[in-house]
Amino acid sequence: MDVISGQIVKGHGVASGRAEDSRFPEGTLALQWPIFEMNGLNLNGYYRATINISVFPLKPNPVNPTHTFKNVKWHSDCPAEDFSFFEVSLSVGLSKCVTGLIYWPHPETKPEHFQDPSVIEVTAPKIDEVSSNNSVRLWVNPETIFFD
Repeated sequence: MDVISGQIVKGHGVASGRAEDSRFPEGTLALQWPIFEMNGLNLNGYYRATINISVFPLKPNPVNPTHTFKNVKWHSDCPAEDFSFFEVSLSVGLSKCVTGLIYWPHPETKPEHFQDPSVIEVTAPKIDEVSSNNSVRLWVNPETIFFD
């Protein structure tokens, strides 16, 4: 396992529904998760939001995802997208380590809400210590996703 250090940064708020986008009042994940679950991804116990983590100056390089979903048409106003997920363990600040998933909307199919290339999104069970600027440690299998 590789250990990657990062810092929580403010996201767009679209995944969780905190953004003022009338198309997604409950967030994009509320629309996407049922599709992922119907196709075999167990998200039971996960908090329906993403943690945005900057790993600057590193950048993620996806290699062999745990799950990939192609051509997902999750909203009538948005084109179909491809998504991949990668297993990760993480701790925020002094919190205990939890298992989560790196949520990877493929940049080549993502129509909006682009991230800095050094920012990854992680979904996990609710972690009370999550707030902007908190430090994060990630444990990742470099055979699935590596950072350089």
